[in-house]
Amino acid sequence: MREKIRKTENLIFSILLMFLFIDLAVILTLNCRQLYYLDIDYLDISEGSGLNEEVIRRNYDVLIDYNSMFSREELEFPDFPMSEGGRIHFREVKRIFVGLQYLLIADFILCAVLLIRHVRRKSFDFLKLTGIMTITVPLVLGILIALNWGWVFVTFHHLAFDNDYWLFDPSTDPVIGILPDIFFMHCAVMILVLTVLCAMLCLAAGHRLTVFVSPLFCEKSIKNNKNF
Repeated sequence: MREKIRKTENLIFSILLMFLFIDLAVILTLNCRQLYYLDIDYLDISEGSGLNEEVIRRNYDVLIDYNSMFSREELEFPDFPMSEGGRIHFREVKRIFVGLQYLLIADFILCAVLLIRHVRRKSFDFLKLTGIMTITVPLVLGILIALNWGWVFVTFHHLAFDNDYWLFDPSTDPVIGILPDIFFMHCAVMILVLTVLCAMLCLAAGHRLTVFVSPLFCEKSIKNNKNF
């Protein structure tokens, strides 16, 4: 019975850690402005939009600032008009990202409490389980992206939004001209890479702690029992 409870607790902890790593990867990617700055040149966004890099950066930075949980201002692009449908879509996007930021905080607190509990018990099985579970997500999504990014992009929007406001008309929402879908593919790749790195760190830490720390703890426990 005790072993069953321990395995259940490990599973719950591993699921929480997996979501923590994925959420963290999403938030880090969202705030990695350098990725977009590099894509301005790589994707020739200036040539495609007819705008200079300074204007593109300025409007993109406003969008990223708007999606912060600390932002309370309405979205207003310095150089672009915006339709009501576009405004609604960006509000929906912000709700998702702010929700992920709050979820990250809550998940971090829960994982910190459970981590302290496991460290005190010198129980590190959850690390290997977390690594295995976490690495499957980017592997599956990576295969789908490699096979058909367009399908993944459209399917994600159908699942995340219950309207078609994400289908921007460049004449009413010219901001879409500086947000090519390939940039979002690069964001997805960055999220997957960061998630895989977290999974690999978990697997490495789990192996090292299981091999070196757990046997020492068990040996110490046996000696204490003998002395008693």
